[in-house]
Amino acid sequence: MDAASLYPLPTKEELVKKFVGRSIEDVPTPAVILDLGKVKSNCSHMLEACDALGFGWRAHIKTHKTLELTRLQVGSGSGPVNIIASTIIEAEFVLPLLLEYKSQGRVVNVLYSFPITPSAVPRLAQISRSLGPLGLSLMVDHVSQLPSISALFEQSNVPPSVFLKIDMGGHRAGVEPLSASCKDLIISILALSASSIPVCHFLGVYSHAGHSYASNSSATAMDFLRQELDALAVTAEAIQSAATSPLVSPLVVSVGATPTATSMRNLLLKDTDVPEAEAKAAGTLRATLAKIIQMGCKVEVHAGVYPTLDIQQLATHALPMEGPNAMLTWNNLALTVVAEVASLYPGRGKDATPEALIGAGCFALGREPCKAYSGWGMLTPWNRPGVAMPNSGAEDFKGWTVGRISQEHGILTFNGTLGGADEKLEVGQKVRIWPNHACITSGSYAFYLVVDGGRVGKEDEIIDVWVKCRGW
Repeated sequence: MDAASLYPLPTKEELVKKFVGRSIEDVPTPAVILDLGKVKSNCSHMLEACDALGFGWRAHIKTHKTLELTRLQVGSGSGPVNIIASTIIEAEFVLPLLLEYKSQGRVVNVLYSFPITPSAVPRLAQISRSLGPLGLSLMVDHVSQLPSISALFEQSNVPPSVFLKIDMGGHRAGVEPLSASCKDLIISILALSASSIPVCHFLGVYSHAGHSYASNSSATAMDFLRQELDALAVTAEAIQSAATSPLVSPLVVSVGATPTATSMRNLLLKDTDVPEAEAKAAGTLRATLAKIIQMGCKVEVHAGVYPTLDIQQLATHALPMEGPNAMLTWNNLALTVVAEVASLYPGRGKDATPEALIGAGCFALGREPCKAYSGWGMLTPWNRPGVAMPNSGAEDFKGWTVGRISQEHGILTFNGTLGGADEKLEVGQKVRIWPNHACITSGSYAFYLVVDGGRVGKEDEIIDVWVKCRGW
């Protein structure tokens, strides 16, 4: 059963009538805002990098959960449309769009990125029937999941594609490469794919370097990517050695988290133009990639939060933020939250600094920490005359931050220059906040208000509303 009826959504038409043409200064708060120009630019950079480096691309839709941004992530043209859904309802929600692309002749595939469980089989089988052969991919990291693969095939009569999920250090999900469990899984998946009537297709190996959020430089982020590729390469070698008959297609080596996926753009820079550590990391990464390609495997990159970005991503420094090769700045952050100042508390903070109350707490901003500082969000210069954009990393941010949060309350704390323009706030003033983690922040909202900061004089005018899917 499709679960969409359990989570009814507001209609886009009603929201467009209510909001389009209004200023974000005039909307109920808290509200989540997307800057279309920035989102488009971030998506284009990822597609262009994959194309330039000859990598496949798989777009994760879990951050935004909208049809409109999915279109931007996969791009136009006739190339394959490969996406990742974290929840089954995301896959059900985007299914009409995938069928639209399929009718246009594009090859489509949706990966359900959570290891398959028995209760998920009926809904996933329905998706598989709708998309047809090679339309659905599944994640496996334990032999006990394979009966569910067989059950899905029985219900859909369509063999799904299978990724073997590898744990390369994050310890969230996956099997360790070359472990006994990994070898058992390889043999079992190969047996299912090589039967007289194939139950599945062994598509490839997959990793997610979630711990790459600890990166603090381009060199570190590239090394995390190299570690991902190394872990998948040895697993792919084991699969190739164990296979007794040719696989349907070359194995796909799918790597990525936004820090590692974006770090690949460093490979487009000349080594002579970057510091020695970055040049060395890039050289090692290129050697690993060459080995995988020599094995006959296809390299695929996946990522999710890169279209919106957030403070966490700035703090990884996976791309240079300054200098002649700057590729990432505060101006690339596309998601903000509008909140209203409700009260002021002069001198209440540390060292007699001011504090302020806003109507946005953990339900509006999330409670994801950021290694760069101790708060939960940072105030942008928007609607604050005389305040300039930051000119350094998140670690050195000066001004108002969301220093404390409860359910509906946020407490702004100040670490800037007392008496300066950046200190001034008024009760009733609307402010915009860069959140730590865009995925968690956006989860509390049913829709995004879309603006385009490139429309001079109309930067705050709402031009569209994007409805998100909700639930599981």
